[in-house]
Parts: sequence; C-alpha cells; structure tokens
Amino acid sequence: MEFKTIFEPFRIKMTEPISVSTREERIAYLKKAHYNTFLLDSDQVMIDFLTDSGTSAMSAQQWGAMIQGDESYAGARSWKRMEKEIMDLTGFEFILPTHQGRAGERILYNVIGGPGKIFISNTHFDTTRANIEYAGATAIDIPVPEAANTCFEYPFKGNMDTEKLKALIETHGASNIGAVILTVTNNSGGGQPVSMANAKEISSICKSTGILFILDSCRVAENAYFIKHREEAFRNFSYREIANEMFRLTDGTVMSAKKDALVNMGGFIALKNEELANKCRDLLIITEGFSTYGGLSGRDMEAIATGLQEVFDPAYLHYRIKSTAYLGEHLNRAGVPVMLPVGGHAVYIDAKLLYPHIPPHEYPGQALVAELYLTGGIRAVEIGSLMFGKYDENNQLIPAPMELVRLAIPRRVYTQSHVEYVIEVFHKIMENRHRTKGLRILKETRFLRHFTAWLEPLEA
Repeated sequence: MEFKTIFEPFRIKMTEPISVSTREERIAYLKKAHYNTFLLDSDQVMIDFLTDSGTSAMSAQQWGAMIQGDESYAGARSWKRMEKEIMDLTGFEFILPTHQGRAGERILYNVIGGPGKIFISNTHFDTTRANIEYAGATAIDIPVPEAANTCFEYPFKGNMDTEKLKALIETHGASNIGAVILTVTNNSGGGQPVSMANAKEISSICKSTGILFILDSCRVAENAYFIKHREEAFRNFSYREIANEMFRLTDGTVMSAKKDALVNMGGFIALKNEELANKCRDLLIITEGFSTYGGLSGRDMEAIATGLQEVFDPAYLHYRIKSTAYLGEHLNRAGVPVMLPVGGHAVYIDAKLLYPHIPPHEYPGQALVAELYLTGGIRAVEIGSLMFGKYDENNQLIPAPMELVRLAIPRRVYTQSHVEYVIEVFHKIMENRHRTKGLRILKETRFLRHFTAWLEPLEA
C-alpha cells in the first residue's frame, strides 16, 4: 500500500473484555505470583505479550471449518484434510499429529537422542533444549557472530555459523550427532530470520556427512517474508513457494501449529524417512494418541488445515511484520535498546543495556518483566539467565549469552491503540530505569525453571 498507516486486513467480529487494573492492584498480584508473570491469572493482565504461541485470534473461515470437524477416533476426514495440507506444504510423506510442538520435540528427540548424542542448532529454544537434555543428550548453540550484538543491523541474524558446524562435526564425529536443528525464525536469538542461503549450506553439510537435518518450522511463514524481501534470489517467489523450498532442503520438521498455523492448539512431525517415522509413531501412540489424531480433536485439525493456508496471505504477512516493526522502531526512538533489525513475531529488549547496574545473577531481564507489569499491566517473558542460565560445580550462575525480554505479539489480537499504549508505558519505564533493582530466586525446578520459579526483589 502507498500509505504509511498500518492497515489490519480484517474486521473485528467478536470482542473479549480486558480487565483494567491499578498499580496498587498489580503490586499485590505480582507479589502473590512471586514476581513470576507466568503465575499471574490472565484477568490480571492488560496487554499479554507473554507468548505468540496459541494466542492467535482465529478467522471466521477457521471457526466455520471447525463445525465440520470429524471426531472419529481413526481415519477422520479432518485428519485427511490436515495431512494433505501438511504434505503439500512440506513435501514430506510421513505426517504425525501432536497436541503441540513440544510433544513433537519429545517424541522425535527421544527417538534420535539419548546419552552421548549431540544436537546442534542456530539456537535451541527452551522446550527444545529441555527435551534434548531430558533424554540425556547435549544441546549446542552456534548462532552467527552478528547475533550477539543487539544494536548491529544485519539482515539474517538468525543464521547458523556453518564454520563452527563443520568444526563440531569434526570434533564429535558425525555418528554422534543426533541432528542439526534450524529454527526459523530464531526465537531465542531475537526472533531473527534465517536466509535460504544459510539453509542450503547447512543442508549440503548434513548431506555430505549423513547427519539428520531438522527444521523447527513454527514461524516458517514469517521467515519466508524476510527471505522474499531481503534475499534477492527469492524476490519473485510467493511466500508459500519459499517455505516449500526450505522444507525441501531438510529431512523433516517439527512444528508447533500454535504459531504460524494461527490456532490455539496443535502441532506435528513430518518426516522423509519411513523407518524413523515408524519409531516416532510408536511413541506417539503410547504418549499422545492414535496416529491419525495425536491428541487433537477433529475441530483442531480443521482449524490447522485452514490456518496453514491463511498464514501465507500476502496482506496478512505484510500487516504482521510491519505492525511488529512499528512497535520496535518507536521503542528504539525512545532510547529503548531493541534487538535490531526487529524480528517477525516479537520485539526483543536488551535488558543488559537497559539496566547496566543489574548483574546477570540478579536477572535484569526479569527485572524489566516485573516493571512492565507494575507500570502498565503488560506481561512479557525473560529470555536470559533466568531461562537459560546454568550452575557450575560451585553452584555459581553461568549466565546466558544475552539478557533479553521478549514482547511476543499474538496474531490478529491487538489493535494499533494497544501498541501505542505499550510505547507510552516504556517511556515511563525509561524515566525511572536507574532505580530498578534486580531479583533473586527463592525456589526453582531442574528443568524449565522460568515457568514456575519463585523470586523476590532485592532491597534497595
């Protein structure tokens, strides 16, 4: 469009009320939640940017399709429709439905992982890493060096460092590597896209060494947008054609359909290899359900099939990427240290730069999460040392490479006025940022501690 105004390519047919709270109320809510926004009730939150997973608003077409859901236990029409859509998109023959992405991760990485196995990624997300490590394997991240500098403009910060990949294969041996996993976009690395050139190089390395190449494709449509607009060779390709090409380079995929399939529940594994698919199917039936529903209702499968078509609509993707960029650009102008360039599904804040007086062991990212909630009722998520930090043999924190806070924007949910409100809240936070204090952990679990940890603010 020739105009600067971001135009949402949809009308609102149904509304859901937002509970507006006072600061005094939010102080009490956050204290009761032990300063962990995961433990807040949804009606205590005004703007929910905790995640873009399962939080999309579905279309009239999706709701209409759900009415046609075939709830047969085996071989339902809805399963056949979903299977056909995934086959057409990915080019893979063997499709296994799951109730969400991490269920697919658990199945696949349990089958191909285990003690002694190494998994290599541009950056493993929290559930991916947890499922790999729970099975006894080791997860290694090798993002490109450009990803470490949040202020540096680079078109494909989500790329994998292929020279490090070659070195790791040489060090560990190809037979000990369970899989190379490419996450598009790179969620833990700031929602940054991955280029097709990078995917092709990884594919070539994996083929020459006989290593399984898996695509984490939950945001493959958003990644396709960036390829089309930043990679000249694909300028004349449709977004779906770009996604087709990226799938073609790999041996399989795990997808949380709760992102780019625009649904509230669902996921799948898709594979080329029949033997591997059969092993995964056995575990699927044991843990999720029969292989033609995998923990999903017919209604869910109808919604997924429709969503996988809608997500590649050019008008939708333009709105999605531009509205996210609008928030990021305005925060950047206000002096907020934003990961640049702005990613597709979220805006990432560099809490280490925002709060240089708060060391990693006092969790600067979680401090910002708390301030966002207290100031404006905004729920976000820390992607830093609370989520990814580990302990050494002396129980001292090994910090995460970056201290980020993610503002993950649900698809088709919030309007421009909501975005403007978020910008206002950040202006207030910037005014008082030097007075913000860190936090300490009171209680935590071994895996995925950020979901349930109890924290408390440090005294001034």
